[in-house]
Amino acid sequence: MTGFLDNIIDSIHKNLLVGDAYLIVLKGLWITISISVLSLFFGTILGGILCSLRMSKIKLLKVAAHFVIAVLRGSPVLLILMILYYVVFADSRIDAVYIAVTAFALNSGAHIAELMRSSLEAVDKKQLEAARMLGFSKTGAFFAITIPQAGKIAKPVYQSVIVNLIQWTSVVGYVTITDLTRTVNNIGARTGDPFFALFFGVLIYLGLSYAVFGLFSIGRKRGESR
Repeated sequence: MTGFLDNIIDSIHKNLLVGDAYLIVLKGLWITISISVLSLFFGTILGGILCSLRMSKIKLLKVAAHFVIAVLRGSPVLLILMILYYVVFADSRIDAVYIAVTAFALNSGAHIAELMRSSLEAVDKKQLEAARMLGFSKTGAFFAITIPQAGKIAKPVYQSVIVNLIQWTSVVGYVTITDLTRTVNNIGARTGDPFFALFFGVLIYLGLSYAVFGLFSIGRKRGESR
């Protein structure tokens, strides 16, 4: 048992303390969080736009939105990232991080659009009719009845979208971004102890995922207490 603990302590020292490697890990973690947050923000906005077009009464807009969503949802996010980096923005001076945000926003936006559409369509239409009979305008009924209920329906899946997005960002090393995954991989290669470095990276990703679950759990408890 003592030998096992000594090995762990030695691995921690070698992988995280020597050369202040933990600071490099923190920098990689910051890159991962930044890409995830920005991608989610812009992806949610894009999702809302695509959802509104997908539910439009104008057939051309509806078909176009359906096609865009299908392409983005069906394409591996890594390939979208590489096309943007090595083809679309190959000759530009745009930072790779912004290109990554664009790729993940496009991909997550398509998933969020379908999530929004299915959630809105799941709301009982009779409640809208009742609200209109009580004097609500069509817009007022939508914001007072449809949006809150659709939000409750979408919340668990939206939570999974966020966690998946964080995990997807682990591929940004393919376009020279030194994120959390690439950082721990580099440390493991340098120290010759890849298992500890990569396992430590897995623990951080798990921590991020459970932090998301925790935030949603807090939000749910506050909603129930009101």
